[in-house]
Amino acid sequence: MSHAVPTTMTAIEIREPGGPDVLVPASRPVPEPGAGEVLIRVAAAGINRPDVLQRTGGYPPPPGASDIPGLEIAGEVVSLGDAVKGCKLGDQVMALVAGGGYAEYCVAPAAQCLPIPKGLDMIQAAAMPETFFTVWTNVFDRGRLKAGESFLVHGGSSGIGTTAIQLAHAFGARVFTTAGSAEKCAACEKLGAERAINYRDEDFVTVVRDATEGAGVDVILDMVGGDYIARNIKALAPEGRLCQIAFLGGSKAEIDFLPVMLKRLSLSGSTLRPRPVAFKAEIARSLAEKVWPLVEKGQVKPVIFKTLPLAEAAAAHHLMESSAHIGKIVLQA
Repeated sequence: MSHAVPTTMTAIEIREPGGPDVLVPASRPVPEPGAGEVLIRVAAAGINRPDVLQRTGGYPPPPGASDIPGLEIAGEVVSLGDAVKGCKLGDQVMALVAGGGYAEYCVAPAAQCLPIPKGLDMIQAAAMPETFFTVWTNVFDRGRLKAGESFLVHGGSSGIGTTAIQLAHAFGARVFTTAGSAEKCAACEKLGAERAINYRDEDFVTVVRDATEGAGVDVILDMVGGDYIARNIKALAPEGRLCQIAFLGGSKAEIDFLPVMLKRLSLSGSTLRPRPVAFKAEIARSLAEKVWPLVEKGQVKPVIFKTLPLAEAAAAHHLMESSAHIGKIVLQA
């Protein structure tokens, strides 16, 4: 079943591994949905750090995924593959995808599509799937964060950070974060962080220990890695959980395992993109049940920094790499 769709579309290709300017518009065949998949006419696509890593050659798409970058989209369902459940033609949806988002049309597993919460537009919706799926599975599933516990997220002004601050606060945790300027720290506190720590001026280990009367925090979500790993271990409370989702500061570190053992800490790492559809479908169900009501009440919302046309994907990547943004950068198709 399908609406009339063209045979070709504009998509953003990675001409070769390199800087932002290797992102170029190109004509591509419109993909066809397979079993359990839908074709979405893309209204907007979110930009994420994994897109930058893919562009530079450091994060190839998983087998079978599109080579076109882009992990989250919002738009209209215009074609259905076989055996699709939960989606119908004309539905306005957002979707987590394994690639292909920087394009006018994109295929997505129906199980990874979610309805757009009431009150949100397509641009806001496109800024949500990658960060909300990532934060939910790491902070609440793997990290087991509960009301009354304390939580630290590094990079609080990023898309992941702004999402994690809001969700942890909404579910009753004490929230701490790090950011790189007074402006970014103020934005994080406005979103629900009890204390935003300017990492250029302060030591987060000392700040969280003082704020928790020496106990430390229960859960840390870290995208930095490198020398932050040993410092995270110092900042964790007994039975604390460190959830590692990226290594912007490097993937290698020297750590002392004595405090890990004495405090009975749990250290975990995960990636979302290569996980099977069934795994991501479970996250989608949790978001629809537990988070979407909070979004519709206005308690949690995507933070949009700037929107650019699809053809200006290179400029969007230049902006992301400048780290001047607070929240998400979105491409409008």
